[in-house]
Amino acid sequence: MKIKGQLIDIHQREIRSVEISIENGRIKDIKSQSHDEQRFILPPFIDAHVHIESSMLVPTEFARIAVIHGTVATVSDPHEIANVCGMDGVRFMIENGKLSPFKFYFGASPCVPATTFETSGATLSPADIDHLLSMDEVHYLAEVMNYPGVLSADPDMMEKINIAKSKGKVIDGHAPALTGQNAVKYIENGISTDHECFTFDEGLFKLQNGMKVIIREGSAAKNFEALIPLIKQFPGSIMFCSDDKHPDDLIRGHINQLVSRSIKAGFDLYDTLRAASINIAEHYSLDVGMLRVGDPADLITTDSLETFDNVSTYINGECVAEKGKSFLTSPSVSAINNFQIENNFTAEDFPFPKAGENDVIVAHDGELITTGITFDLENQAQALENDVLQLTVVNRYHSAPPAIALIKNFGLKTGAIASSVAHDSHNIICVGTSQESIAAAVNLIVKNKGGISVVSASREAALPLPVAGLMSLDKGEVVADKYSKLDQMAKALGSTLSAPFMTLSFMALLVIPDLKLSDKGLFLNGKLRK
Repeated sequence: MKIKGQLIDIHQREIRSVEISIENGRIKDIKSQSHDEQRFILPPFIDAHVHIESSMLVPTEFARIAVIHGTVATVSDPHEIANVCGMDGVRFMIENGKLSPFKFYFGASPCVPATTFETSGATLSPADIDHLLSMDEVHYLAEVMNYPGVLSADPDMMEKINIAKSKGKVIDGHAPALTGQNAVKYIENGISTDHECFTFDEGLFKLQNGMKVIIREGSAAKNFEALIPLIKQFPGSIMFCSDDKHPDDLIRGHINQLVSRSIKAGFDLYDTLRAASINIAEHYSLDVGMLRVGDPADLITTDSLETFDNVSTYINGECVAEKGKSFLTSPSVSAINNFQIENNFTAEDFPFPKAGENDVIVAHDGELITTGITFDLENQAQALENDVLQLTVVNRYHSAPPAIALIKNFGLKTGAIASSVAHDSHNIICVGTSQESIAAAVNLIVKNKGGISVVSASREAALPLPVAGLMSLDKGEVVADKYSKLDQMAKALGSTLSAPFMTLSFMALLVIPDLKLSDKGLFLNGKLRK
């Protein structure tokens, strides 16, 4: 097979007219040649850090959609399903991914659970990490979320890091807002990346101290604008990722969106393409082609370097997507789950907090970080007038009293929304305006053994997620449509958040500051408040 076009050569930093010869899935030859073909040929896109589960699609279906946007590979941390189903969950992701030509590079998740202050469905021990890192399909130690454990030399955490070092594996980081000597100490333990930088100064500090910064733009956390200027000074140390991308957003675009925005903003074309491809492939030693003779024939072609219209995507020399149509298939799969409760909850199970001074979680649109305030609570009506709502987390793994707190900025005027996607242990999380609506929304999740739900005065609706309470068995377009309708319903209840379900899903993630609620109570920076 031969492909003609204008090669964007990121190695030589030039554009030239070429003919590429492909044989047995690899690039046999690249010849400079004059011709009239004006389509651009570029290296394929890679997502440097993603939790496939957040798309609500199984890996093969994620791949079917992602290739439409020029993505051919992901550096995937399966810690969402690992927290629910343990090693069986990781094996599910690996085996399902093998059914697609898409290049999934899975990691071994060292922080399952993320903390000891929540109930998860499973634990990954050092022995589990050792086993995973010995597998051909597992390529790196995934994000080290327990940075306090690194700083205090926690034996379990350090054993997992040392196992990765002994096997020569890359170690991924997760250290939001960590700077100064603590960040230096964290980096000195061999942790090489961070996708949790929120500010330019934080990213600059970590880059100056030897880390690589992965710029994240997902459905909830959006850090591109703050961090993209760093590419000028550190073009070889910047990568792009989505981290968590819901199905409706994935349908619209992927890493191609970040590439397009960077180029439109005037940043260097070659530096931008490096951040979406070769920087990632080199850092993680991925077998993804970068348009060199002998490489796998992975590439994309497009009519425009700004809009990426009419993209064609090739993996190992096979065209897998063209003109918005994917040629990949997603075979049928049996669901795996761990959902143990069968309670029929009532309003009485969710008592509103008592009057007096209460801690309130303050959610911020487009951020995973929360802040906290104190609120002089009189009654529920007064709280609603101030956009202070009831938040609850229900243990899905065994019967236990719900944890209850207050939260601000969700904007609901009536009803409730709930989800079994609640990072990282994935218990049931719900925010609502009344105890009755909260009970109804939670019961929809229990009935479906996982999913997301919306309850209004006149209607109840849910998107079942039978695979670990995280993923659907439906086609991506179907899931995206159902999710979009629930998102619209949530906004019709009054929410002004751009992605209310995605924001809700992070309100139980204790390893990202400040104030969060787990099934065991309210925590401020990892310390129990009540």
